[in-house]
Amino acid sequence: MNMEPERETAAAKRRIYLDNACTTFPKPPQVAEAVSAFLTGIGANVARGSYGSAYDAEEAVFETRDMLSDLFDGYGPRHVVFTKNVTESLNVLLKGLLKPGDHVLVSQMEHNAVMRPLTQLTEKGVAFDRIPCDRAGRLLLEEADALVRPETRAVVMMHASNVCGTVLPIREVGEFCRERGLLFLVDSAQTAGVLPISMKEMHIDALAFTGHKGLMGPQGIGGFLLRKGLEKEIEPLLSGGTGSFSHLETVPEVMPDRFEPGTMNLPGIYGLRAGLVWIREIGIDVIHQRETKLTARFLAGVREMEEAGLYRLCGLPGTEGRVGVVSLVPLLAEQSLVCAALDDVYGIQTRGGLHCAPSAHRALGTFPEGTVRFSAGYFTTEEEIDAALAALREVQHGL
Repeated sequence: MNMEPERETAAAKRRIYLDNACTTFPKPPQVAEAVSAFLTGIGANVARGSYGSAYDAEEAVFETRDMLSDLFDGYGPRHVVFTKNVTESLNVLLKGLLKPGDHVLVSQMEHNAVMRPLTQLTEKGVAFDRIPCDRAGRLLLEEADALVRPETRAVVMMHASNVCGTVLPIREVGEFCRERGLLFLVDSAQTAGVLPISMKEMHIDALAFTGHKGLMGPQGIGGFLLRKGLEKEIEPLLSGGTGSFSHLETVPEVMPDRFEPGTMNLPGIYGLRAGLVWIREIGIDVIHQRETKLTARFLAGVREMEEAGLYRLCGLPGTEGRVGVVSLVPLLAEQSLVCAALDDVYGIQTRGGLHCAPSAHRALGTFPEGTVRFSAGYFTTEEEIDAALAALREVQHGL
């Protein structure tokens, strides 16, 4: 690889972060401040101390649940459960809900956070089918009806692809499930905090979220929201002390205690609460408009490079029906080499490969090589988008 010394120096000084689909960076400053404030000023556990700081922490946790229920039009703070991340949430939901003989439908775009638990469950007699998607990642919902069986219990689906950014028709799928008496479980990893979500209007029975992406929280905090009554159908994945009903050795029936054994990630919850406050102040519409504007600028530059035979765009050609996740196939070099050169030479941080979603890449026609993925966030600047485009125009020629 031919790297000029001045570029190496520039890359060492500059960092252009375009991997917000993986985790948002930077966070609003108040997120780190909130984590630090808990660790230095509170430090106590919830439901395990009869003193003021423990009560303060309990109030903060309740406020965070309340904000999440409000954000997602859920069923109240007691039906918000905290986990480490969306993957743990999906494991709790799928492994606790599905029984031998059950059948579920998923989209062809699903992440391994859904597919690996489901594949494990096939060993216990659970079956699944994939609703096909086209080469742009759009769900072919008209083909779903033929896949429904008498034993079909649920549809499990992401809201937007982490590979190409295509938004799936969650509202329509929710109506599909309601009409057929199916449960509807949604993975909101790429849309929470970016697109409006209403559990009630979209007929969502369970919504899994993670805190470290669009919700602007730190890593290690996530959760799920349940429709009232569904908790009775889900066997807890973990059990242990909850600080409540301590006279019993059985799992509590009440929410959210039923699914929250052990010490929770309170620094993460404090950081998540700060992220939620920031989102409320800025507004989801404003956040989405900014990310859409940045994505449109990036796509305009990519179209010129497509015409020049440098790259192939995966997914939708415009901003309609997508979030700010863009995947490209380099046509003159391997994607892994392009990713490495973008970082080493230009200081541009992206993600290459299969993005934990091999089925999605098969739908897009990019398996097994994968793509180079770019994902702008609220704090990305137009100058950074232009710098990424300039690097893309020349990077393959030096490989």
